[in-house]
Amino acid sequence: MPITPDSSIPGARTPQTGTPHTPPALCVYRAPRRHARGRADRRRVIPIWFAIVVLALLPACLPAHLHAAVATSNVDVTGYVIHLQLDPVNHSMQATASVAFTARESIDTAVFELNNALKVDKVTDAAGHLLQGRRGANSTIGIALPSPMNKGDTATFVFTYGGTLTGDNGPVQGLKLASIGEPVSYLLYAARWFPMAGYQTDRFTAEIHVQVPAGYRVVGSGSTGGPHAAGALQQYDFNWTKPDFPGTIIAGKFNEPMAVAGSSNVRLYLTDAHKQSGPEYAQTAAKEFDFFSGIFGPPQSSRLNIVELPDDTVPAYWAPEIAAIAGAHIAGKTNYRLLANTMAHQWWGCMVSPETMNDAWITNGMARYGELLYVGDVAGKSALESAVTDVSAGALAYDTIPLTSAATLDPFSPQFQSMTLEKGAMVFHMLRWEMGDANFYKTLKDILFQFAGKPIRSSDVERIATTQSGLNMVPFFAQWLDGTGAPQFTDKYTVYRLGNNKGFRTIGQIQQDLDLFNMPVELSVETEGKTENKRIDVVGTDSQYMVDTFGAPRQILIDPDNWVLKNSSGMQVRIHILRGQQLVAQGDFPGALDEYQKALAANPSSSLASYRIAEVLFTQRSYQAAANAYRDALRGDDEPAWTEVWSHIALGKIFDVTGQRDRAVNEYRQAIQTNDNTQGAINEARLYLQTPYKRADPD
Repeated sequence: MPITPDSSIPGARTPQTGTPHTPPALCVYRAPRRHARGRADRRRVIPIWFAIVVLALLPACLPAHLHAAVATSNVDVTGYVIHLQLDPVNHSMQATASVAFTARESIDTAVFELNNALKVDKVTDAAGHLLQGRRGANSTIGIALPSPMNKGDTATFVFTYGGTLTGDNGPVQGLKLASIGEPVSYLLYAARWFPMAGYQTDRFTAEIHVQVPAGYRVVGSGSTGGPHAAGALQQYDFNWTKPDFPGTIIAGKFNEPMAVAGSSNVRLYLTDAHKQSGPEYAQTAAKEFDFFSGIFGPPQSSRLNIVELPDDTVPAYWAPEIAAIAGAHIAGKTNYRLLANTMAHQWWGCMVSPETMNDAWITNGMARYGELLYVGDVAGKSALESAVTDVSAGALAYDTIPLTSAATLDPFSPQFQSMTLEKGAMVFHMLRWEMGDANFYKTLKDILFQFAGKPIRSSDVERIATTQSGLNMVPFFAQWLDGTGAPQFTDKYTVYRLGNNKGFRTIGQIQQDLDLFNMPVELSVETEGKTENKRIDVVGTDSQYMVDTFGAPRQILIDPDNWVLKNSSGMQVRIHILRGQQLVAQGDFPGALDEYQKALAANPSSSLASYRIAEVLFTQRSYQAAANAYRDALRGDDEPAWTEVWSHIALGKIFDVTGQRDRAVNEYRQAIQTNDNTQGAINEARLYLQTPYKRADPD
């Protein structure tokens, strides 16, 4: 049966109106591309704030100009039996997929999603009768039904299809989600490499048989055997019997999987290029798996495969029993956060999934917060607080509509990502503060217990949190899910000396600008002796408090440990810089400069704002203006501290490319004298001290 192209699918009475849920793996770190920079420059990417170890990568997964396919499926797929043959040498695949589905409503055309690069040879029903169909927009395909189906009716179609997959014609413009080649082939669920519906909201079972040439190992969800001979090829069999999202297959020339003694349930698949990093990375993976199992409870499967992806695709992706990480992020000690975020999706994504995109903050946010919990466990309280500050900037960067209205946004936009990942994480962080640790962790486990293998709604989280805490949680969720904005606290107080050597009494008033705000906030009164902490119920715009201390108060801090999402002039600097970073990733340098100038207006002494301005100007080869901005960074507030060493290095490069070697050498020496080796700064300074920097031609 020929499948003809068409801009629309005729005959579908009421196609599904929703859009697919954001791929969880795409919600973890989209690396910004540096435009028109020399090859030497590409080795270094300074993070937005270095306190977040891995976040040299933007919190928004995808630049705004990338567009996802919009789902128009009007069916619910319940299960697959797929026979797949991969030919890495010719970058091609051939497959048959038996698809069992249920009609969402009365239909006479069943609409599925399928990668545009794949050609459908024929489609038959369960009895083997040929069916007619047409290709539609956005990687869709409509199959005309022999007779109309009513809502709830079931059927099974068999698709025979194949084609070449190099990642150039996938459902998300600008991203390679499926590619067949050497040494690693990957077919990510997001690539729609098999006929599907309801991305990340429509759970299904899958039996997948994969044939590959000798020398390849294949990783999928629910391994039942392999390899075994299949003619001249070898075959791997996978069977996932629980409704979930088991649609990812990765085949590569991997070495024997590594495992840590005593933790054989976590296995690591690496190519020769990264096998040297294997033992340490396997140790990290085992520790993270044990950590999450401890706080969340056991996942659906006790087995987890950590698999190397090529660097030309997303930095990370997850599926049941799979945490796939790009090879460039496996080496080095600072990449444990990306793995933690990806692994947390075994619970928040696999075990529990959102019912709609309005509920995506639950799984995206909790996977992000799981990552932060691990940061706190391995790096301490100060590292967690620093990470929370950076996540807060992402949470407020595009906070213009409520979380419960996120479905109105393009799921691949920075706005959607910022809201569901960053603000979602902050909602859980604040929930932990309001409920207390014991009730918070009980709530998480209860969510996973009640909704294992099921979709969850925002109202379900509110109900369980209320039950576990015994508190009225309506104001909390109304503020953070149904509202926008964050309070900006100010404090007015007077200190009185008490008689009879009884100390001091501070009477004050916490003020903020959200009339409906209702949440406890910590107040810290620093004295000449010990510090007094008090939990203040802040309700409305003005809230009174009184604190008695033995020593005279020297400083009063509101929310010193960053438990509450809040605004400030310093936070505005971070927000504008974050937006600028995202615009740089899209190649919009004028827009980025505008955001950086706004950051500088909020804090004229911001070293970071001046540094980011200088980066853009250097990229545009405006050397004098860039040098001036780097000097401003050196004269600024030195926040963060790494701006000093890297400003000296950048000035050295400017002097080298303008033929002033003596001045360049002086800057490199000053960089070395800082003793700050952030992201290998001193190593780079020594390199250019020996060999002058030469800027490569633009790509």
